This record gives sequence, structure tokens and C-alpha cells, in this order.
Amino acid sequence: QVQLVESGGGLVQPGGSLRLSCTASGKMLIMYAMAWHRQAPGKQRELVAAILADGTTNYGDAVKGRFTISRDNAKNTVFLQMDSLEPEDTAIYYCNAEPPRGIATLNLPAAWGQGTQVTVSS
Repeated sequence: QVQLVESGGGLVQPGGSLRLSCTASGKMLIMYAMAWHRQAPGKQRELVAAILADGTTNYGDAVKGRFTISRDNAKNTVFLQMDSLEPEDTAIYYCNAEPPRGIATLNLPAAWGQGTQVTVSS
């Protein structure tokens, strides 16, 4: 079982920056797709950013151009650099690891971190 631990959340003013990190233990995640999701009160969980094993990235429309996802496989860590933060970015941010869905790994569970709170406010 993969364990994920997020860090780096906190309180920041509009226009500021934060860098979230997610460190995995239990397995090396070289072949996993990694993602950040967020959920704000009264809203549905949404995909923020994802990065595939080959380095391909994609972003939700709300954060495109402001957030950057990256991974360091040697450190088993995924990052989310958040710039130009807006009050609408306030949410709990969750790290997610999705195993490859090949024949031998079809039933491996996805892993989720405990979440880290990001609050953007003056």
C-alpha cells in the first residue's frame, strides 16, 4: 500500500505563491500517474493538475498558467507550484497516485493523501 503525505499548505495573500509537496512511501511511483485534486466547502472535488509517468502534464482550466506540477522520481515526490493565488483557490488539496492499469496491476488501489489546507485571503 502506498502512503502519501502532503505538506506546504497555509495562509497566503492574493497574488502570493505556495509550493505543495507530496512524498510517497511503501512503493516507488515511477510508473504511476500523479495528480493534485482540491475541494472547497460546498463544491465538488476537482482535478487541479496531473502528471503521467512520461512527464506529460495537464491542468484544470481554473489554474492553467498559474500552477505547475512536477515530479522527482528519485525522491518519490510530486510538487505543485502555485503562483498568482486567488481567493477562489482556497480549498483542501489532496495528492493522488494512480497505478498503471495493466493486466498484472489492474486491481491495485489508488492512494490519497490526508490533504493540506490552502487559504488565500487578505
